[in-house]
Amino acid sequence: MNGKKISPIELSNYTISDDNAPFVVAELSGNHNNSLDLALRLVEEAAHAGADAFKLQTYTADTMTIDCHEPDFLVTGTGEKWEQRSLYDLYSEASTPWEWHKPLYDRCKELGMIPFSTPFDETAVDFLESLDNEIYKIASFELTDIPLIKKVAATQKLIIMSTGMASEQETEAAISTVRNHGNSPIVLLKCTSAYPARFEDANLTTIPYMREKHQCFTGLSDHTLGSASPVAATALGARVIEKHLCLDGQEGVDSHFSMKPNEFKQMVEMVKNGFSALGKIQTTPSEGEKASRNYRRSIYVMKDIQIGDELTKDNIRVIRPGFGLAPEHYETVLGKRSNVALKRGSALPASFIE
Repeated sequence: MNGKKISPIELSNYTISDDNAPFVVAELSGNHNNSLDLALRLVEEAAHAGADAFKLQTYTADTMTIDCHEPDFLVTGTGEKWEQRSLYDLYSEASTPWEWHKPLYDRCKELGMIPFSTPFDETAVDFLESLDNEIYKIASFELTDIPLIKKVAATQKLIIMSTGMASEQETEAAISTVRNHGNSPIVLLKCTSAYPARFEDANLTTIPYMREKHQCFTGLSDHTLGSASPVAATALGARVIEKHLCLDGQEGVDSHFSMKPNEFKQMVEMVKNGFSALGKIQTTPSEGEKASRNYRRSIYVMKDIQIGDELTKDNIRVIRPGFGLAPEHYETVLGKRSNVALKRGSALPASFIE
């Protein structure tokens, strides 16, 4: 990884660092369909798929907006399935009841995942602190809510911030707010706040740019379909990958851009394998290649050679395998006379150039 080394971020059962594969987060969002049983099943599916963490959203419709159907409060111009719904109705359907948080957190911990949440107002932060919430996520839409970010920064916990829709000035203001409150662990996620997002709008090359500029770990909050963006982001240095999860055949407020369990599992495997494949700069053969070196080409005897015979293109050739004299010596030995008898299929020995 180029640039200044960033100190690892130690969590309860994971370390975010350049030496570890990306920290993969399964996002519940509104995919619980107002059923705690379904939400718990999604926790189990996330763990089975290999997620490292499971994220909720902590709000109520009343902490997000007001119950109003005036034009300002209707979703318009997005082309999404939420079109013309009131914000209040949408958030009423999508919100995760606060009394569900503890059983969901407990189940996550039992399955080895880190549970955490996105708070949307200061009361949500206080509630999450009562659960010993380990990580706080700042959603793209709240990146400009400086009072909320100050409240979260005061917890001195890891803050993961999505940058969808943000200008550089807005991102810098959010980062400065966190750092001015003495809270240094930050992860910035490249995010495209469209649902689903188009691949041509993902602009994943922003991930290493943000890392270099802000000297923090970066990652991806992904709303594109499939695994292509998370895998590409991993190659670009992403150390956190966040993706929505829903069940097979499920319909809900966020299901149209969420991954099914098998897709999520495949994505996790591809991200982890992709990270492993990055490896390090290699200038010598790997362990796995050493045996293959035997099947390079080398100089072999094609016809029986007697003592004193001249070595010609007719009786020696460069072929596989690689146990004979290296091909670079072929022209050097042509025309020389053999001082030993060699049978067809013999490797030309190194003594011919000594």
